[in-house]
Amino acid sequence: MSQCRTGERAVVSSYGPHFGEEAPLVGTGGSGTIFFAHCNLHCVFCQNYSISQLGEGSEVSSQDLAYMMLSLQRRGCHNINLVTPTHVVPQILEGLDLAVADGLDVPLVYNCGGYESVETLRLLDGIVDMYMPDMKYADSSIARQYSDIEDYAAVNRAAVKEMHRQVGDLQIHDDGVATRGLLVRHLVLPHGLAGTHKIVEFLADDVSSNTYVNIMAQYHPCHRAYDFPLLSRSITKEEYLEAVTLALQHGLRRLDQLHCPRTARVSF
Repeated sequence: MSQCRTGERAVVSSYGPHFGEEAPLVGTGGSGTIFFAHCNLHCVFCQNYSISQLGEGSEVSSQDLAYMMLSLQRRGCHNINLVTPTHVVPQILEGLDLAVADGLDVPLVYNCGGYESVETLRLLDGIVDMYMPDMKYADSSIARQYSDIEDYAAVNRAAVKEMHRQVGDLQIHDDGVATRGLLVRHLVLPHGLAGTHKIVEFLADDVSSNTYVNIMAQYHPCHRAYDFPLLSRSITKEEYLEAVTLALQHGLRRLDQLHCPRTARVSF
């Protein structure tokens, strides 16, 4: 089951301009990422398990968080990208209050695993400019097996709908940089374990056919994945192209393919 493993202070692994995020977040100055340690999921295939599961990082104060945000803004980052923020929302809000008082004015990105409380999200209404949740699984029994979490599908869908209610579809300026809206990440897993068909159907029918979606192809076995036979290999080009085709068939057209180094690009 989920455990935040965080005390009074948040634990930060690293922070800095990041140029490997989705293009609308990166622009020319990068996305100002702050990587929080620990996670409310326990994914057996996590590629950052030393941070998410082992807690690699240092405790920081609210003043430290404010300094990080302002430093990233001064360095020209287009946004402040809070990575795995779910379990440290109170600490983030304390730091944000100090940072805004000192001049922080770039958009705030809530970059999460998608297992979010709607009650908490409503507290962030008007504070978060862009939500970037994962939609990891369409089947909660699969989520329980591989991420040790209950009711993922229902919780995830309710959270994504609330996020979209708050910020709407992703808004991208003429310079290619996003300032507000929803951006969904979906990692394709081997053997169809992620349930792509149901996820793209939900996004198109229940959220918006104009949802910006990154269908990601970079899955490869990490952490404990080799202990689970169905997760013990990378995805194939055919599995990825099938996922993209499903999204297109359901009317989703805003697909980001930045994170697809091992597959051919698809023309829309």
